[in-house]
Amino acid sequence: MAAVQIFKSSRLFPATKPNPLLCLPHFSSAPSDQTPPEPNPLIPSVVSILTNLRSKSRWGYLRSLYPSGFTPTDFSQIALQIKNNPHLVLRFFQWTQNHNNPLCSHNLLSFSTTIHILARSRLKSQAYSLIRDAIRVSEPLQVFEALVKTYRQCGSAPFVFDYLIRACLESKKIDPALQIVRMLLSRGINPGLNTCNSLIRCVMQARGAWAGYEIYREVFGLDGGVRVARARPNVQTFNELMLGFYQDGAVEMVEEIWDQMPEFGCCADVYSYSILMETYCEDEKMSNAEELWEEMRGKGVEPDAVAYNTMIGGFCRVGEIEMAEEFFKQMGLSGIESSGAACEHLVRGYCKIGKIDEAMLVYKDMLRKDFRAESLTVDELIRGLCGESRVLEALEVMRAAMIDYGFCPREKSYEFLIGGLCEQGKLEEALKLQAQMVGKGFKPNSEIYSAFISGYMKEGNKEVAELLRNEMLDTQVCGIAD
Repeated sequence: MAAVQIFKSSRLFPATKPNPLLCLPHFSSAPSDQTPPEPNPLIPSVVSILTNLRSKSRWGYLRSLYPSGFTPTDFSQIALQIKNNPHLVLRFFQWTQNHNNPLCSHNLLSFSTTIHILARSRLKSQAYSLIRDAIRVSEPLQVFEALVKTYRQCGSAPFVFDYLIRACLESKKIDPALQIVRMLLSRGINPGLNTCNSLIRCVMQARGAWAGYEIYREVFGLDGGVRVARARPNVQTFNELMLGFYQDGAVEMVEEIWDQMPEFGCCADVYSYSILMETYCEDEKMSNAEELWEEMRGKGVEPDAVAYNTMIGGFCRVGEIEMAEEFFKQMGLSGIESSGAACEHLVRGYCKIGKIDEAMLVYKDMLRKDFRAESLTVDELIRGLCGESRVLEALEVMRAAMIDYGFCPREKSYEFLIGGLCEQGKLEEALKLQAQMVGKGFKPNSEIYSAFISGYMKEGNKEVAELLRNEMLDTQVCGIAD
């Protein structure tokens, strides 16, 4: 039965047609519809060589005896005979692949047998690697069906399907992952909680928070108001949901998800608090954020660097720099080293209220600690310095940042610097900077033209100023025409 056909019926596994999945744990047992293969004398011979000869001699001996190699069925039967030695099974699998003339054209049968043997022995990374290889050459649903058919005879465990789901998610194959999860849930097999959380996260990232929320309700059996006896969400589940809705700007849903946690006996952790506090901070509801902070401390949840950064950033955003400084101080007293994010919040906060000297002190401290400032932070610092007519200092900040860590100035930074240089009559420096600006892909705009026109007028060079004015008008007309 083709894997795709499994999904065409609302009843996945009709009672009249035994399905290989019925052999999985928690499914009612059903007799196998497969006829046992005829005994193959090759199998015990190869098993004996693999188990009795030393590793240095066994491979050459096998190649000399069986130059034509093995069929996938032969390989699977051999592997099952030595399944209690999973490392040997893996070496045998790799040996049949690693020659210029492969000794086995592996298919989904041999892949799935090897995967099960590795999984049952908790060789997780090796099993996961083979699953990734399998879905590169076959459809995930076909891999799933092959794993189902070989499940019982390999003595595997349900978590092997978690590996398959995660491999699908890693490969951005979200729809097959969803179908596999639904098939397992329909027969009472719950994917691992971490797998469910990964599925929700991937759906939210690819299709938005609401799509992820629908999958959350489906996976945990919350649809229709009837809670099916399935795995229960944990705090990481709710964190994924809150983060997704926060990133989508759905503030009311962040609070709603927060309120759902107690229903499942989940206690918010420091990351949960940080997400909700950040939601309040972004909306400049600092009193709400402070109340949440006090609640967190009252419940014995110790804040981490993310929580401190959230509050520091929130207070800087609303210009309450003294409160930001207090949290920064508490952060140090708590033994948490200041991060680049906290310093950047302070730099922008000081610039916001016009305390440029304090902003420069924090910025220089950042550089001493080898923190790299984001473009927005450097741009704000340049703007603040230019606003105080400290243009040469601002220019030095920009040049040093470009050299030290590849800072890429935005158009506004060039505007501030060129405007300041022209204002101070430093037209030569302004022209050099304008040439650099063009080299970075920015075209002169009306602000740049106006700065140069004003500069040349102050210098008494009305002729050049008039030429620039006409050029600006021509440029604007061409821009409209384009």
